[in-house]
Amino acid sequence: LPLLQRDYRFDCVWFWGCIQGVRSSYYIAEGLGPDRAAPRSRLYSLNCIDWSLLTPATKEMLALAEQVKGRFQGDPSFEYSLAEINAEAAASLIASGKEPVMKEEARLIATIEQIDRAVGIVPRGAFVKTPLGSVHENRHFEGLSLVEAKKLSSYFHFTDPVNLKNKTLLEKADLDPSTDFLDSLEHDIPRGSWSIQLEKGGTVVVLRSLLWLGLTFYHVPMTKQFGYVYFGTGEKNLDLPFML
Repeated sequence: LPLLQRDYRFDCVWFWGCIQGVRSSYYIAEGLGPDRAAPRSRLYSLNCIDWSLLTPATKEMLALAEQVKGRFQGDPSFEYSLAEINAEAAASLIASGKEPVMKEEARLIATIEQIDRAVGIVPRGAFVKTPLGSVHENRHFEGLSLVEAKKLSSYFHFTDPVNLKNKTLLEKADLDPSTDFLDSLEHDIPRGSWSIQLEKGGTVVVLRSLLWLGLTFYHVPMTKQFGYVYFGTGEKNLDLPFML
């Protein structure tokens, strides 16, 4: 990862996790620039030595990836036939002059984007938004207190806010625009899609997503230590509403 940071001139590199395929697994890293809210550069590797840069996800990729079901194969050049999966999607692609296939690399790009949007989280106050709109790490962040760390409202989705735009002026009155510029986890749908646990005698708070099984977030209260990692099959738990 330090070599990746040097070669691509990233400000910092995060190890994002691993998507397990049938034949081999994809190891994912994310490169960030000075503005932490800017689109991240994503790279994947099959052996943790040779890394390939992934293109940004498009709306078309995200829509097609939702149609594909089943395990990843572990081969970036593997092609999914959309005619077998969704005849309507395949017909619309043929009509627009495109082949009704989706490469696994495109599905990988879309899946990482979906997971980051849905369950990529940070503690409240870890990042600040400047008056110019850029987002930076908060140098004054010393960690959440143990009481705050047990609440879902103390954690934010580290992606463009959706629910925040729908809040009334009265609801926004108590928010600090420099730190409360992201969506909180407390209104996530379905309710109960997060599990909060205290580990190591209450010294580490661990959040696990039940929607994307394999996503684990940790925070050590009263310290700057936090992060998340995903180790799973890249499949959404569609049965969750029936399990709650």
